[in-house]
Amino acid sequence: MLRRKVIAVGITGGIAAYKVAELVSRLTKKGYEVHVIMTASAQKFITPLTFRTLSGNPVITDMFDPSPLWNVQHVSLAEKADAFVVVPATANIIGKIANGLADDMLSTTVMAAQCPVVLAPAMNVHMWENPVVQSNIKKLEELGYRLVDPGVGRLACGTEGKGRLADIDCIEQALISLLEKPKDFFGKKVLVTAGPTREAIDPVRYLTNHSTGKMGYEIARAAKERGAEVFLVSGPTNLADPEGVIVERVVSAREMFRAVSDKYEQVDIVIKAAAVADYRPKQTSAEKIKKADGEMSLTLERNPDILWELGRKKDHQLLVGFAAETGNLIEFAQNKMERKNLDMIVANNVSEEGAGFGGVTNKVTILNRYGELKELPQMTKYDTAHAILDQIRLLADTNKS
Repeated sequence: MLRRKVIAVGITGGIAAYKVAELVSRLTKKGYEVHVIMTASAQKFITPLTFRTLSGNPVITDMFDPSPLWNVQHVSLAEKADAFVVVPATANIIGKIANGLADDMLSTTVMAAQCPVVLAPAMNVHMWENPVVQSNIKKLEELGYRLVDPGVGRLACGTEGKGRLADIDCIEQALISLLEKPKDFFGKKVLVTAGPTREAIDPVRYLTNHSTGKMGYEIARAAKERGAEVFLVSGPTNLADPEGVIVERVVSAREMFRAVSDKYEQVDIVIKAAAVADYRPKQTSAEKIKKADGEMSLTLERNPDILWELGRKKDHQLLVGFAAETGNLIEFAQNKMERKNLDMIVANNVSEEGAGFGGVTNKVTILNRYGELKELPQMTKYDTAHAILDQIRLLADTNKS
């Protein structure tokens, strides 16, 4: 008998707390095992009895509950939860989680959780726009927390703007999409490249680009969630290794070329999301180059074109490239796909807001070798990763037929 999936629902002190009753009811009816944790402030807006009735489980409210079930409710819940949602997520709980504070049952359990955590913020528009809150949210997204963006409209305080709790439908779908990922890549070996490369000038300086590796890391994470065995070859980043993914870290384009070439024959799908330097200094100084009067010139030479080499040697692999452009997006992407013998290319205009390097969102257009084009809306890089995998799955099915 399959174990029921467990969802932990954390409720904080906001007027939108009453809406969580509908979420808990829906999740319970869908067969999930739902456990609710309420802060003291949340209990001012709605009673624990409501959630005990809807979930069929005791509601956790007290950090120092003398109940013999305390350990089960606290540490055990953090370990067994398949997903965790905090709704409404106030500025206070967002700040606590972002800074590692654990001073009540909810923040303590979130800190101990090993599962994906979804945050559904709700607050006054001016609080939402506060740079400290935005900084905390950005930090959490970079750490892998999922955000369900608040809606725009009339708020409880009487003002208009962004900050109202997202529709329960959106929050429910965000949770289910985490829990019910198709295992459609099971048995497949997927190689992903991510991040920039660095080409040394001397022991202090190097040439690089603005890539942070986030898109590639999310693709690797998503492929793993969908059942693939995933190899990630990463240039220098500040990102944590995706859970369950085999990671090899490299620095230069030539190192990345060697690492990818070593694995190429054994994989089924290659997704080249890395921003690889096209050129490197022809000479690298062993000592720091000292500043002198006048100008300094660097002579550059070509790095290996990894994607072209893979396309030239392609046998059974499905090969996917990326095109980061600032204009003529479709024309340049189409040309690159043909020149490099790709099966698919993911193109984005990095000069567009929400689609460039370093952000938590992306906006891409996907082209394949059959002339099909799919333009995706702006979405988180995690959701973009799954959308890219959806298109790869469809293309693989087309190839079979």
